[in-house]
Amino acid sequence: MNTDRLDLAKVTAARLWAVTRLPYLARALFACSPRLAVDTGTIAVDRAWRIHLDPAVLDILDAEQLGRLFIHLAGHLVRDHAARAETSHVNAENARAQWNRCADAEINDDLLADDCVPALAGQLPADLGCDSGGLVEAYFRAATAGPRRWDCGSGADAEARPWDAPSTGRDALYGVTAAQCELLRLGVAADVQHQHRQEPGTIPAGWLRWAETLLPSRTDWRNILAAEIRRAVAAVAGSVDYTYRRPPRRARTSPGVVIPSMYRPVPDVAIVCDTSGSMHEQLLARALAEIEALLTKAGLRTARVRVLAVDTAVHAVRRVSRAREVHLAGGGGTDMGAGIAAATALRPRPSIVIVLTDGFTPWPDRPPPGIRVIVGLLTEHRLPLEWSPPAWARTVRIDATNSTHMP
Repeated sequence: MNTDRLDLAKVTAARLWAVTRLPYLARALFACSPRLAVDTGTIAVDRAWRIHLDPAVLDILDAEQLGRLFIHLAGHLVRDHAARAETSHVNAENARAQWNRCADAEINDDLLADDCVPALAGQLPADLGCDSGGLVEAYFRAATAGPRRWDCGSGADAEARPWDAPSTGRDALYGVTAAQCELLRLGVAADVQHQHRQEPGTIPAGWLRWAETLLPSRTDWRNILAAEIRRAVAAVAGSVDYTYRRPPRRARTSPGVVIPSMYRPVPDVAIVCDTSGSMHEQLLARALAEIEALLTKAGLRTARVRVLAVDTAVHAVRRVSRAREVHLAGGGGTDMGAGIAAATALRPRPSIVIVLTDGFTPWPDRPPPGIRVIVGLLTEHRLPLEWSPPAWARTVRIDATNSTHMP
């Protein structure tokens, strides 16, 4: 074994294997520059997208095992776990080790389906005592304590390692700037969304959720809503039920006998409007404008939509036909889960629940049975991943500064 240089043939083969398995990560995998890191005992990444490889560790891995590890480490960089560690105020040594475990679990949860979980850094949500489908921030708060299985480097937890310092000469030129990192993440997000459009069902939910936070769809949310309403109508198209509220057209053919008439069910819509303290006046005005547009454009004015004003509790429930009839009470904390639960309990039970919120709220773990949930995300800024709406809801971003399209 040669300890003074890297086996670049194996590194190249590992990259090619990784790109073949997860092509939407290609630009991230090839953006990472390999760097010799003798006697470090690990293969890790730093925040400049450099992969530090100890030749002793590299020697015991075949190309496939190394490819899995490259995918995992690229996941730390693409999802910006280092910056998120700083945002979460992770600083103590034991906390950084715990953060690394939780970040590993967030990534590996989405690598299971493609059999790309690395053996060396194979932490999963179940190993933390947590449910799958979560984010590193949630795992960090709830995970059971345990040792770090693999040191993924400062690219995972923002703690500088001795081997991170650039050496002199040509090696000092390796790495990417913070601006280039953001461009790379945007490019990967675009590749994720492109593959999802070309081959639906091939992208894990966690990667789709991440890509949506960076590149939300530029689709008019009212068109999405109209499509959801049409889908709900189609679900009951041709279905009929009986009612005694009005006589049937052929009642005269059966004198003396009370027979029911038949009717076609129409989907009922409820709107949960966030009235918490974080929804400032401009966002509240925007929410009212969107409700007015909904009632007019979606043809729901005659149905008199029910609107619930919610912060951490439900303060008002009204049937409205115009936005000016909405009473936006509240102003405290935020829990849209309470609003969804209250909408689910309404009678008649709605077929569609629309949630208008700025997104800074906890969400239920599971969708309400039999109800489609659409989240209209009224936001002026990109939401942190820990506040992302759940994957079971149809999320449409509504820019508070733009009346027609989302960013």
